[in-house]
Amino acid sequence: MADGMAAVSGLADDRALLGRTSTAERVSDILRTRIAEGFFPPGTRLSEDSIGGALGVSRNTLREAFRLLTHERLLEHQLNRGVFVRVLAIEDVEDIYRTRRLVECAVVRGLGEPPFALDGVAGAVADGLRAAGDKEWRGVSTANIHFHRELVALAGSARTDELMRSVFAELRLAFHVVDDPRSLHEPYLERNQQVLDTLRAGDAARAELLLAAYLDDSLAGLVEVYGRRVGAGG
Repeated sequence: MADGMAAVSGLADDRALLGRTSTAERVSDILRTRIAEGFFPPGTRLSEDSIGGALGVSRNTLREAFRLLTHERLLEHQLNRGVFVRVLAIEDVEDIYRTRRLVECAVVRGLGEPPFALDGVAGAVADGLRAAGDKEWRGVSTANIHFHRELVALAGSARTDELMRSVFAELRLAFHVVDDPRSLHEPYLERNQQVLDTLRAGDAARAELLLAAYLDDSLAGLVEVYGRRVGAGG
C-alpha cells in the first residue's frame, strides 16, 4: 500500500485553516476531509513526521487527531507498523447501510406536514447531474453523499448530522476502493431525482419507501463490486 507521501504535500495548503489556535479537533477535521476526498486511500500508512511537518503541528497534537479518527473507525493502529487508513470488511459495509436505513428512513418518515425545506436536497441533485454531464464520476459520488446528508439535515438535529457525518465518511472508504465509480453511482442520479420529486409533492410516506428500496439496492451493488475488489487483494 502507498504511504501517502504524494498526498501529504497537499496538506501544507491546509495549514492556514489551523490558525493560531490549532487543535487536534481541527487537525482531525482536515484529515477526515482529505480521507473522504480520496487523498489518503484505504490502506495508506500515515506518517507522523510528514503530516506533522506539512501542517506545522506537534507530534502530540497529531497523535490525538489520529486517536479521534481511530475512534470514528477511519484509521487503525497496527502494532509495530503505524497508523493506516482503514480497509473496510464486507461486514463493515453492511453495518453502515443498516445504520443508514435506520436513520435516513426515520428522518423522512418524521418530516411532518409539507412543504419541506428541500433547497439543499435539490442542490445536491443538481450537482450530481452536472458532474455526470462533465463525466466527473468521483464528483457524482460526492454529490450522492451530499444528497443523503441533506436528507438527514431535514431532521434539524445537530446530533443526527454529527452521527451521519462519521457514517458517510466511513462509507467513502468503501467507495474509494471501487475501480468504476460510474457504474456504482450513475444509476442513482435518477433515483435521487425521484425521491426529491416525491418529497416536493408532499408524499413523505412514498419517499420513505423509495429510499428504503434505494438503499437496499445500493448495498447489494456495492457489496458485489467491493467484495470482488477486496477479495482480489485491493
